[in-house]
Parts: sequence; structure tokens; C-alpha cells
Amino acid sequence: MINTILGLWLMISPGIFQYSSAAADNGHIAGPIIVTFSIVAIWEATRVVRKWNFPVGIWLLAAPWILGYENTLAIVSDMSVGVLVLIFASIPGKIEKSYGGGWSSLWQKNPEHIQKSKQN
Repeated sequence: MINTILGLWLMISPGIFQYSSAAADNGHIAGPIIVTFSIVAIWEATRVVRKWNFPVGIWLLAAPWILGYENTLAIVSDMSVGVLVLIFASIPGKIEKSYGGGWSSLWQKNPEHIQKSKQN
């Protein structure tokens, strides 16, 4: 949930601080990606999608130098968000139920997730 807020921050901060076009474009691209992955990861069955924010977080740490940001606020904002996204994407969250068993369960006689659902 916090990564959703961080992604929204990336989208609105260029308008607030008047970043250069490279920093603004980066925020307008990376922000919605972070928001999308973090919203999908809210549901227990798709919690693993939170890890898809790792490459985006790493990109935010490198982007100021690769894209040549001119605004110090943009550098600080992107790097701070990058670190926070990496931290919050690494927190697994609570999983209460078992969903499916992956492709291998299709060929098993008594898949583990079927046995668990019969017990509950």
C-alpha cells in the first residue's frame, strides 16, 4: 500500500517542483508502474507481484545519472522513492490461505492445495 503512495508521489512531484523534462517523464512512467504492481500485490493470491517493483526501484536509483537530471530535488526524490520501493517490495506480507499449486499440481494425484482445502 505504501508503494502505491510512492508511485503517486512520482507522478505528482514533477508538477509540484517543476522538474526538467527527463525527470518528469521518468516519474510519469515509473510512477504508474509502481502503482500498478503494488495494487495488484494487495490481493493475497498475487502478493508475489510486489517483487516486480525491484527493477523499477533499482532504475530509480540509477536514473538521475543515466538521464542527467539537473534538479537536485528530482535526484533526491527519485533516489528516496527507489530505496523505499525496494524496502517495501521486499516485505512479504501476511498470507493466510494457499492458492493453487502451480503447473506441477496438474499432474499430481493429490495436490497439496486440494488437501489443505479439504481440511478447512
